[in-house]
Amino acid sequence: MEKGQIIEVLSSWNFWGEGTETGIERRPYTQKIASYLSGVNKIISVFGIRRSGKSYILRQTAKEISETKTAEEVLYVNFEEMKFPAKIDKDFLIKTYEAYREFVNPKKKPLIILDEVQEVNLWEKFVRSLHERNEARMIVSGSSAKLMAEEFESILAGRCISFEIFPLSFKEFLLFNGIEFSERDVVLKPTVFKEWVVPYLKFGGFPEVVLEKNEEKRRSIVRDYWETIVIKDIEKRFKIRADEHLRAVGRFLISNPSSSVSIRSISREMGTPLKTTERFINYFQVARMINFVSKFSFSVKEQERSPKKNYLTDISFFTLMGFRFMENMGKIMENVVAIELLRRRSLESRELEIYYWKDHQQREVDFVLKEGMNVKKLIQVTYASGKDEIEKREIRSILKASEELKCNDLLIITWDYEDEIRVDNKILKCLPLWKLLLG
Repeated sequence: MEKGQIIEVLSSWNFWGEGTETGIERRPYTQKIASYLSGVNKIISVFGIRRSGKSYILRQTAKEISETKTAEEVLYVNFEEMKFPAKIDKDFLIKTYEAYREFVNPKKKPLIILDEVQEVNLWEKFVRSLHERNEARMIVSGSSAKLMAEEFESILAGRCISFEIFPLSFKEFLLFNGIEFSERDVVLKPTVFKEWVVPYLKFGGFPEVVLEKNEEKRRSIVRDYWETIVIKDIEKRFKIRADEHLRAVGRFLISNPSSSVSIRSISREMGTPLKTTERFINYFQVARMINFVSKFSFSVKEQERSPKKNYLTDISFFTLMGFRFMENMGKIMENVVAIELLRRRSLESRELEIYYWKDHQQREVDFVLKEGMNVKKLIQVTYASGKDEIEKREIRSILKASEELKCNDLLIITWDYEDEIRVDNKILKCLPLWKLLLG
């Protein structure tokens, strides 16, 4: 492919050419990237579950930088472009960069965005070389098919800052449904948010699913995502032949959100060897389909030995793949809170650690938030619409954890109850789920 042909293809993606569709802006992520670009020169790596919207966020970044500086200073390359050769290596990447320098001729240090970079063999040599020469700012993204956060870190060896893109938050879900609001509206129009939180819990946050209004098509899209993750992201990447054991382990995980799981118990239930089960579970974590939260303990050994709680990166894998919605509302609420906390950790506080708490009497608190050496907050989630519906067991558990962990910031997430409960000189703040999700 000649340089002129490469530029012709790139012009349809870049804003020094024809430009491209950037979709609905996801401001928290573009702001995060902008803050990294204004700091020390590090390679920015972006990762996340397939179809979470990474490419659109990168295009939005390209457009924003093109408008605030000059369009010529930004090169966006999507290596899943069908007009590019089937097999791409670093030589093609070098030729692409040379064509950009020659035809577009940026006057200052450019920003180069390489999207779906795992399609390029030996791409890391090119990226590392430009970074070490301080010739360009770099953003790279990889789909979970071949390249995820841990590999970015190892390949780029301390040269990069990485963060995860999640499916839509509740705020973004509202924007994608055409609902714009102010902080004032949260106080004056609570009914609007109460009504919209139900479809958010039911349909999840994959952008394509949210924009599709036909429920059967939504289910079909989510089933396709499940197949894509299993086949492309796992079977292809880890060279597994079609394996019913892999699918069985995956189905177990998506059918048990907000549940304690152990490798041994899954192995027994699915009839798969222990080591195989452990390997398959790790694959679903690497594909970012599931997230495990560890039990809080001051002993690292106990943390590792205790069962972990399983949370789906998007609840639609549970709600749109045949599991009953209203009957599982407590689990669904807890899962959505877990992902919201993980999303905020990615965007706001890398120091935040998230655990659950459980004692030998089986008293349990859903979330323990820790920063540094201190436990900052305890959170309990309950499907309750009134004070009388909050189970005494849940209150006793959070009070016991408060005493043991020396934490007095106690929060109970409810369905539709907001107040303070005072027990034994402690204040338990109750907050509706939709208010938590609005931040």
